[in-house]
Amino acid sequence: MSWAVGMLRASQRVGAVRANCLCPGMELSPRQPAGVARRGAWPIAPACKMATVKCELMKNFPSEEPVRCNKISIVGTGSVGMACAVSILLKGLSDELALVDVDGGRLKGETMDLQHGSPFVRMPNIISSEDYLVTANSNLVIITAGARQEKGETRLNLVQRNLAIFKLMTSSIVQYSPRCKLIVVSNPVDILTYVAWKLSEFPPNRIIGSGCNLDTARFRFLIGQRLGIHSESCHGWILGEHGDSSVPVWSGVNIAGVPLKDLNVDIGTDKDPEQWKNVHKDVVASAYEIIKMKGYTSWAIGLSVADLTESIVKNLRRVHPVSTRIKGLYGISEEVFLSVPCILGGSGITDLIKVKLAPEEEAHLQKSAKTLWEIQKELKF
Repeated sequence: MSWAVGMLRASQRVGAVRANCLCPGMELSPRQPAGVARRGAWPIAPACKMATVKCELMKNFPSEEPVRCNKISIVGTGSVGMACAVSILLKGLSDELALVDVDGGRLKGETMDLQHGSPFVRMPNIISSEDYLVTANSNLVIITAGARQEKGETRLNLVQRNLAIFKLMTSSIVQYSPRCKLIVVSNPVDILTYVAWKLSEFPPNRIIGSGCNLDTARFRFLIGQRLGIHSESCHGWILGEHGDSSVPVWSGVNIAGVPLKDLNVDIGTDKDPEQWKNVHKDVVASAYEIIKMKGYTSWAIGLSVADLTESIVKNLRRVHPVSTRIKGLYGISEEVFLSVPCILGGSGITDLIKVKLAPEEEAHLQKSAKTLWEIQKELKF
């Protein structure tokens, strides 16, 4: 079943979201949607009308307004979505994790699998449904779902199909979580982040594309491999479009404040005798190599998304290269989303770092913008 067809069917279905082990005879709060566990705490039932083990075991106290919980929802339970879920669970970033997918069988299986492991990660509540009601009142929603490119399909056609899917997803997300932040992971991520922004009408600070956060991690890892240094001590950035036309900022690569360009003026160019430019080539090629060997990428992007999530939900104000609206910067006049260093905090993107680029780096960034705009201007909303 295609995502588009599945989403249409799901939107017509009145979802029955299971509550967490409610006592027989329990009455729901007037504010509580039927079948949805109350936020921030385990469901608290009034006195049971018939004896059960739960009612014999526990004495109920009058319920109060629950403390606001840090709820995260993930749309799509494929390999990437589940890698995001596991990575978020292992970091303990959420009080409640909600999963949504149009494939009910797979969704139920993945949910049960996570629920059975929840005692090991101290996760109090993992819920799921084909209905977006389950995502209600999310602090953060992560979109990993989307159509895959078919053989011989143009990039424009792929994006247009994904636009139709995103219309259904974003309308439901906005309906149930109008104040949430959105992280878009689905590819092509920069264009689909733009699509999510247009459809949701959220302010740009609340729309975040996973962008080059993973590309940058790969870049630092490979530099560290060459130098025999841990990647955390290697400072460098990949900016622009996520993928083939990404821009390595060799002018800013440094170790402990020592610019590598001061040691090798031709680093990253064709004149470089050490051929450091191959590091960036390996960054671009690595995803294709992984897909060739195992069929898909999952764990690195899952960990990358959890990294972004942590900065947002903990208001850490760390700097990440994520896809955001870049019109008016670096000589770019098009309405496009590209990765630049951004500060992530509780409200999403709080600030954008204006990196000083070398002329050739800025030219490459402008070229990426034009490439994306050529596709975006043909989209039919």
